[in-house]
Amino acid sequence: MEDFINHLFLLGSCLLSVMLGMVIIPKILVISYKKKLFDLPDDRKVHTTPVPRLGGLSFFPVILISLCFMLGMRYYLGIPLAGLFNDKVLYEFLLFAVGCMALFLVGIVDDLIGVGYRYKFLVQIVAALLLVWSGEWFNSLGGLFGFYELPFYIGVPFTLFTVVYITNAINLIDGIDGLASGLSCIALVILGSICAMQGEYIFALLAFVTFGVIVPFWGYNVFGNAQRGRKLFMGDTGSLTLGYIISLLVIHLSRADMASDHATYPNLVLAFSTLIVPLFDVVRVVLHRLREKRNPFLPDKNHFHHKLLRTGMRTRMVMITILCVSLFFVGLNWLLINKIDITLLLLIDIILWIGMQLGINRAIRIHEKHDKDVFG
Repeated sequence: MEDFINHLFLLGSCLLSVMLGMVIIPKILVISYKKKLFDLPDDRKVHTTPVPRLGGLSFFPVILISLCFMLGMRYYLGIPLAGLFNDKVLYEFLLFAVGCMALFLVGIVDDLIGVGYRYKFLVQIVAALLLVWSGEWFNSLGGLFGFYELPFYIGVPFTLFTVVYITNAINLIDGIDGLASGLSCIALVILGSICAMQGEYIFALLAFVTFGVIVPFWGYNVFGNAQRGRKLFMGDTGSLTLGYIISLLVIHLSRADMASDHATYPNLVLAFSTLIVPLFDVVRVVLHRLREKRNPFLPDKNHFHHKLLRTGMRTRMVMITILCVSLFFVGLNWLLINKIDITLLLLIDIILWIGMQLGINRAIRIHEKHDKDVFG
């Protein structure tokens, strides 16, 4: 009975988040057009029409309202969430809220007037330190490269790196309609489901209310008509918020105290599997920029979605293809999770990723040669 009530509240929280998003997002569109707060097209961007980029402005407020309201309802009805005040969970979420608000505010400033990447990195590190302070840091690698338990002086820097890595990976993959939000939805549903199955309902609640607010945004982002003023982007406000929330869920599920002995291995693998596409793409892009002797922090048109566009694929199909690639890696790792060593599994993922990139490079050459033959 208790599990049924918990799952019912998860569903209700998600639906509340969806409804709040449907109410708030149109208001953001109205304000954006009245104040002319647009993301202007340029040589690097895919869109050709000015589009509002403050869709992410709805994320953190809706998440906070949905979380607080549903938890308040539970206590009002006399069915408090078990464990909320145990093991410093409330303390963790208060510090998490501070970090998320800091990134949310930086994202707003960046979307409105721009913020240097050094300042954004600094705020991301401070936000990551708040997670560490709350007790959420990597204390195990689950057997990766033979390492299980991590001492504090290694686990903390690794946690800071991971939070900044994931947060920027979500930000950098946000290059075409529905991509960053779609990949985030995949990650949130899987991470939230794992938390729910393990009785970590407060973290599952965070995952599903975040998923809920993305749903109406995704509709406007993918199917909205820019000519009619019905389209918007999430901007850095949204991507930084999503990256931070997903980082918390990944770290929490990867901690060794989530299970006995070395049983954290399946959680760690599945958690990171949901992010393989953005994480691997960042590594590839940075290596390419370094090889070309360019600043690795300055944008270019060499991301995964840019490459697929150069093969002749349409934007919508590129988005669907990348989401399918993400689901493929999640499914593959889930099938192999208890059959092979975690290090070998990572090696297989890397080999498949490299092979896919080589195949895309070949498709680009064929398409460009075809265009050259046709158009001279």
